[in-house]
Amino acid sequence: MVRAFIGLGANLGEAAATVEWAMQQLAGLTATTRVAQSSLYRSVPVDAPGPDYINAVMAIDTDLTAHELLQSLQHIEQVAGRERPCRNAPRTLDLDLLLYGDACLNTPALQVPHPRMWQRAFVLLPLAEIAPDRISAAQLQVVQVQSAVRLSHPGAPEHGVNQVAEVKK
Repeated sequence: MVRAFIGLGANLGEAAATVEWAMQQLAGLTATTRVAQSSLYRSVPVDAPGPDYINAVMAIDTDLTAHELLQSLQHIEQVAGRERPCRNAPRTLDLDLLLYGDACLNTPALQVPHPRMWQRAFVLLPLAEIAPDRISAAQLQVVQVQSAVRLSHPGAPEHGVNQVAEVKK
């Protein structure tokens, strides 16, 4: 099995409910086990218009290949009504394969590690929450000026806690 990390985001419709639904779908994938999921975070869109995003990161162990996992992620996005009218358009659901074990892949369909993950607080903060050994203080320092507000803890009875995630220095 390979440990993979999936970034989840949505900013259309019931975004928090959609992200939570997607986590359930990921946990139910064939040959896959949920390991951990982060809190939900609110962030402003990067290089795009639209409402704020709800983001999270989930760790899974899977026997799926990276490309099979990508196909599964794209299928879940389609079921959630994902459309791709233009680059960085608002989304009902966005699922990104951030890390796939220690693999470095660069194919036309898939780049792992995700090429922009190191530039985004909405990825690094939830990833650091569930896998602190995968993120350095220097990497968190780079994104400290970006807004990412933690809304809930995994398993919390309700959302809206509105705690600002702290960047460890």
